[in-house]
Amino acid sequence: MSAVSLRRAEPGDLDFLVDLMTHEEVEPYLAVIRPRDREGVAAEIERSQAEPQEFGRFVIEVDGQPAGLMGFKVANRRSRIADLGSLAVHPSFRGRRLADDAAQLFQRHLLDELGYHRLQLEIYGFNERAIAHAERAGFVREGVRRKAYWRNGEWVDGVIYGLVREDLEP
Repeated sequence: MSAVSLRRAEPGDLDFLVDLMTHEEVEPYLAVIRPRDREGVAAEIERSQAEPQEFGRFVIEVDGQPAGLMGFKVANRRSRIADLGSLAVHPSFRGRRLADDAAQLFQRHLLDELGYHRLQLEIYGFNERAIAHAERAGFVREGVRRKAYWRNGEWVDGVIYGLVREDLEP
């Protein structure tokens, strides 16, 4: 069985992250506003290093090899809410449910170590793989923003999910 780990992105990850985010099988599922160029991704890595409580870009590793990306940013400081996003797994690592293992590590890091109370995310309605992942990872479907985003030449829904600390308690 492969060991999945999660670590904060570093400048040496830049090439991997740009290649991942521009991969033809990954790019159509990422938010349009997410930077994909070297300068934008480098700025995100730098911000993640400089503001670890407020912003993060994390590399998913499998047996020490980069396999994907996860990210967060503070949505509401006072209420301790984090917006999650940027989940991407390289196609050569898909089908092993690595993102599920990484999500559990990420949830625990954000809730236990960084002290967030609520994690939330939004997924394009056509992204069935990400929707299934969110539900396996324990997120609760809270609603749909109907035809909220112009993506791939059409209006698409945004499916909203949330998770609070109590959702993970037995």
